Amino acid sequence: MSLDQAEPAAASAAAPGVPGVRKPGGGAAAGRRRRDRRSGRWWTPWLFLAPALILFLYFKFIPMANALTMSFQDVQPYLGNRWVGTDNYATVLGSTGFREATWHTVVLAAGQTAGSMALGLALALLMEGQSRRLGFVRSAAFLPVVVPIAVVAELWRVMYHPTGDGMLNSLLGLVGWGPSGFINDPDTSMASIMLTGIWRGAPYDMMIFLAGLTSVDRGLYEAAKVDGASRWQRVWHVTVPGLRSVFSILFILAAIRGLRVFTEVFLLTNGGPDGSTEVVMTLIYKLGLEQNRLGVGAAGAVLLFVATLILTVVVQLLRRRESK
Repeated sequence: MSLDQAEPAAASAAAPGVPGVRKPGGGAAAGRRRRDRRSGRWWTPWLFLAPALILFLYFKFIPMANALTMSFQDVQPYLGNRWVGTDNYATVLGSTGFREATWHTVVLAAGQTAGSMALGLALALLMEGQSRRLGFVRSAAFLPVVVPIAVVAELWRVMYHPTGDGMLNSLLGLVGWGPSGFINDPDTSMASIMLTGIWRGAPYDMMIFLAGLTSVDRGLYEAAKVDGASRWQRVWHVTVPGLRSVFSILFILAAIRGLRVFTEVFLLTNGGPDGSTEVVMTLIYKLGLEQNRLGVGAAGAVLLFVATLILTVVVQLLRRRESK
């Protein structure tokens, strides 16, 4: 072989990726590296998730399993539990107080969900844009979400002071309306708690709506404007359909938040006056920790979990049906 023929042959043997040419030991080493990456890839994410999963297991999943077991038992601390089957569920479902609390929970969840989503969408439409001033306004509007719920409840308790000197009653007096009892009146207590929940939940919905508005095609706005559509018509026929997936996600989150409402009711009224604001969570708390009927309280908690799970599954199935 001449020198001219030997040089291309050596170059082709050294060139990686040329079909039919294999570097000595190169394929085996690459195969080992690929196998090492595959073998190490499955446990690496779990390694990072392990601390959170351990906390969830200890503080959430194990208590959930214990609550499920307790719902079938007559819990007697220090004396041993006695298996009673479904008697606790029969007690809960046959209780007039539980049915009234369930109705109050549904009404409060529906009102807070609708109100927070409507107000959140309105705020998102007003604050959409890239201005620096809008960034400050968004941060200020989001403050109710990050403020502890205990502080929020105490703030609204002061605002709901039932005398004529109360903050909200002073504002009502300016328009000629008499002082209201708000959380101290059975006729207005539920609406007062609902207003507090809407005020706290709307900024959270606003931020999700703002993220969803970035995915709406701007060309549709221009086309609708050329066709003579008004601003409200563009919102109704372009913005709302474009946010359909956002609406479904927010509906699930807001509905779960409404069904599990506890802290604001507990701190503002504790289910009163006269049981007008008693919800499932406050009733479970009273049954389990005040009346020491832990088995009955656990049965109520399980029923609330099942209702929340059914709602979530139904909404997901509806979303899949619409997407097909």
